[in-house]
Amino acid sequence: MPGLHFDSVLFLCVANSARSQMAEGLARDLFGHAVRVQSAGSEPSRVNPYAVRAMSELGIDLGTHTSKSVQTIDPDSVDLVITLCAEEVCPVFLSRAARMHWPLQDPDRKHEDLSDEERLAHFRVARDQLRARLEVLAALRDLPEGPDPREFHASIRVPNLPAAARFYAWLLGVAPKEWTHRYVTFVSEALRTNFVLLVDDGLALHQDTLYHLGIDVGTRAAVVEAHRRAEAAGWPIHKPARTTWRGTPLHELWLLDPGGNLIEIYARLTDDELREMPADKEPLFLVEA
Repeated sequence: MPGLHFDSVLFLCVANSARSQMAEGLARDLFGHAVRVQSAGSEPSRVNPYAVRAMSELGIDLGTHTSKSVQTIDPDSVDLVITLCAEEVCPVFLSRAARMHWPLQDPDRKHEDLSDEERLAHFRVARDQLRARLEVLAALRDLPEGPDPREFHASIRVPNLPAAARFYAWLLGVAPKEWTHRYVTFVSEALRTNFVLLVDDGLALHQDTLYHLGIDVGTRAAVVEAHRRAEAAGWPIHKPARTTWRGTPLHELWLLDPGGNLIEIYARLTDDELREMPADKEPLFLVEA
């Protein structure tokens, strides 16, 4: 399944002086006792005092940290290795651990004539870049089970529908499947994508002009299961799982992503399911409120 599964992480750079030390401090603060955090280098030296100062601004103390050789790290104690070298040759660590490379320039800038504040500013930049990357890493750790997508859907609004149709036919390498005066639909089997251009004419959004992203999960049961998994994961449900017949008949679930974007999880109806359409075409809710 997607997501990252690790209970220990090792940060590596050459001197284990700045980047890997700051990464260790940030990761310990972020993960707490949930993850074992280590750092090391191929040519260990000392913890850079600018790294100590930059981290102290966040309330993280590197004063007790020491530089360590990669040779002292037990390979069996590491699930994930993250190398941080940019211009240097990164240390070699022989293990079966998963690996990532986050190249960051050495903030010490040893060969540059910098004032104390200028040098510290480079450490702050490296610190903040590491913190942002680590926050994404933490968000992806132990991701709950999600739906099984069969197709990706995207709708965008365009000011000139014919010009956009020409451009995207060229870009995607397929002719539109269908079009009206308000939209153009592309289906790419190679990309497993359903892509819709919507005319941006200032009219109210409705079933022909809804700007959103989505995935096809194949069946009504899969839409219901996606609803349950979304609830368990704590994702905001905009509209619960239901069957709709107006417009394109679909089983659908609408979520909101963390940025407030609409996400549709859907499945097309089978012929037998289409025959279940009520006379009033009112939606059929698939889960209890």
